[in-house]
Amino acid sequence: MARLGVSIQHGDFDLAAEVAALRESDGGVGAVVTFIGTVRELSDGARVSAMELEHYPAMTESAIEAMMGEAAARFDIRAARVVHRIGVLAAGEQIVLVAVASAHRGTAFQACEFLIDYLKTRAPFWKKETTGSGATWVDARVADDAALARWGIAAGDLAAPLDHMAAPPGRRDR
Repeated sequence: MARLGVSIQHGDFDLAAEVAALRESDGGVGAVVTFIGTVRELSDGARVSAMELEHYPAMTESAIEAMMGEAAARFDIRAARVVHRIGVLAAGEQIVLVAVASAHRGTAFQACEFLIDYLKTRAPFWKKETTGSGATWVDARVADDAALARWGIAAGDLAAPLDHMAAPPGRRDR
């Protein structure tokens, strides 16, 4: 049974500490693959000063845990960890960590890529970028849905029915 863990937090994370915890007490780990997403300095040519991430507590964790269960069912992984930050982040700051441990590198790479594709399209987060022109909610990208589709999953087929890229209820730009 794979060890799976999710953290949604305001504070930053430490890659070395997260990887050490993933490998702890498991001599069967032969590979660890990590992905770290950061706030881009430019978005569609505009300089980003900040990104704000919102979520629904408990719902977000539940959706990510289900996604990780799907990854464990598809791939022979020993452990996986997702850390996603919320709140206001500056350009260059870390947003998300996906880490996967497996006996073999190919499996770890596949599972990590699957998890980040799933996170980008279906985890219930809302992102608002602030640029010199003001703040706007980030729209879904067709490329993200295409990345998920290559795993045999259509965006409408997932358990989390929310369009995570639309502005949350009651939150619209002015």
